[in-house]
Amino acid sequence: MNSAPAASTQSADGADPATSLPTGGPPGPIPGYLLIADRGNNRMILVDGRKRILWSYPPPGHRPAMPFQSDDDAFFAPGWRSIITNEEYQQTIQQIAFPTGRLLWHYGHVGVAGSTPGYLNTPDDAYLLSDGTRTVADIQNCRVLFLSPSGKVIRQIGTTAACGHDPPSLLGGPNGDTPLPDGGTLVTEIHGSWVDRFDGHGRLRWSVHAPVGYPSDAQPLHGGRILLADYSSPGQVVIMSKQGRVVWRYGPTSGPGELDHPSLALALPNGLIAVNDDYNDRVVLIDRSRRRIVWQYGHTNSPGAGPGYLDIPDGMDFLPASVVARRPAMERALRAPPRARGG
Repeated sequence: MNSAPAASTQSADGADPATSLPTGGPPGPIPGYLLIADRGNNRMILVDGRKRILWSYPPPGHRPAMPFQSDDDAFFAPGWRSIITNEEYQQTIQQIAFPTGRLLWHYGHVGVAGSTPGYLNTPDDAYLLSDGTRTVADIQNCRVLFLSPSGKVIRQIGTTAACGHDPPSLLGGPNGDTPLPDGGTLVTEIHGSWVDRFDGHGRLRWSVHAPVGYPSDAQPLHGGRILLADYSSPGQVVIMSKQGRVVWRYGPTSGPGELDHPSLALALPNGLIAVNDDYNDRVVLIDRSRRRIVWQYGHTNSPGAGPGYLDIPDGMDFLPASVVARRPAMERALRAPPRARGG
């Protein structure tokens, strides 16, 4: 999720892996399912609170229709019927049908960085908007692109290959471009640690210096607050006001709760905060009031591809249980026997 090299008790509920989705809904503490972009393993997986892998792309033993290396982020499209994902060091964006896994769309040239039309240079945080527009933070080109379904650049924020902090004309290594409900965009700039808020026409509304060393993937919260990961070691997660005041912080500097280059924090509907703890090879859930990790998938600082392991998980998204319950075909697809249970 970033162009740089990419808390505290692991759950041990002792439950046996089931052979289908539970009839009463997914097991806690996730009120649904987590989609994880497992960058080091070149895959996406969907897991539940019992740490079962219910879906993966590419499927085990299958070659994808297009190379799928260094998968860096994965976000559900509006309607939940596809996933848009960027392969940062492969220089591509792909849209994958969910849950069938069919390749629907792609942009960029595999393994070739560039700045001319059709090319990207370390793409990050690709999103699909409700009107069909695709957005991506093109880090090394210092721009945020807005692409049509045909792959045409509709508009952009920043000037191609001109880096600095003078939004909207110049951006300094943008690594986040979160869509906002009103059509605007929340942009995170690595250089200088800035968070910028743009309206639906690309006009700057405000810009604030983030109180972290390496801001990553700012997310909007109710009341105008911002949830932000600090991609550092030790890392931290903060909630800040749009004036830059920290209102909540999680950032142990030692022990099992210490984060190592967290790249994305998401607030779940039940109040927990999900975090990609990239270099600790895990995704964790943090209890905000206790400032404590209450669940994790992956084994701390132990990369792997086997059951319960991750290797630099660099992106994620949340799939609500209610969405699956309303989609019989999706529910049937996720009822296949799980591959593995986590540790």
